[in-house]
Amino acid sequence: MEKIIRYKEIAKQVINEAAGLHPDENDAISNQLIFDEPNSNYLLVMNGWMGESRFYGIIIHIEVKDNGRVWVHQDNTDLIIVDQLLERGIPKEDIVLGFHAPIMRPDTDFAVA
Repeated sequence: MEKIIRYKEIAKQVINEAAGLHPDENDAISNQLIFDEPNSNYLLVMNGWMGESRFYGIIIHIEVKDNGRVWVHQDNTDLIIVDQLLERGIPKEDIVLGFHAPIMRPDTDFAVA
């Protein structure tokens, strides 16, 4: 249980830091943090308008499962979120690259499920 609490804190730290890196100078597009604590889902969402163009999408989505696995469902950054999780102490065997198809996961050094 202590491990899961620590992993949740790490996920929130990584997303908080990513949210503050590229603030939109004119506030037309904002980064929104969505922390769903009961279900252990942590998201960074881009939302806004620039002129007549709509910008909306999930930038980062990390889920910490009850079995101690950290699922990286989405990483639309050039920060390489997985590396940041590793640097903060989450081992490869506890990280699932959820953005890869299940058939591809055994070819990585990370957890399969």
